[in-house]
Amino acid sequence: MRKVFIFLGTVAGVGYVPILPGTAGTLAGVIIYLIFSKASKVFPGPFLEPLSYLVMLVAFVGAGVWISGRCNQYLKGNDNSSIVIDEVGGFLITMFALPFSMRFLLLGFILFRTFDIVKPFKIEKLEKLPGGWGIMADDVAAGILANLVLQAARMMLGW
Repeated sequence: MRKVFIFLGTVAGVGYVPILPGTAGTLAGVIIYLIFSKASKVFPGPFLEPLSYLVMLVAFVGAGVWISGRCNQYLKGNDNSSIVIDEVGGFLITMFALPFSMRFLLLGFILFRTFDIVKPFKIEKLEKLPGGWGIMADDVAAGILANLVLQAARMMLGW
């Protein structure tokens, strides 16, 4: 089971890239989002509908808390940088209830990474939560913040 948790927590090893593993994890989130977007076009259905997407996010974040907590125990660190499942979850939250477009994809990526790195509004305090909660919570908050900025821009600019 150890290898399974490490495989999932590092998102199939993406977290082991030597430079900017968090950005690599976010790019993995972009790929996962694109797969969901493509699937919704090939198989008409609820892949990107807000309620279905929200259910998927809750399940993903819940699993991410468990996986990242276990993975962190195995890798013997405090929020080991190779654990990037949290970046995937944060990016998927960023894209919640937005129409698919390259504009939102690019802005979402930039905003999420910026908020994840800068951690405005004392988001870094969430990292003090125990286990996987602390690993996931700051990225969830960064994703929510990025989503709110994108939703506001969408309304104000008519996108």
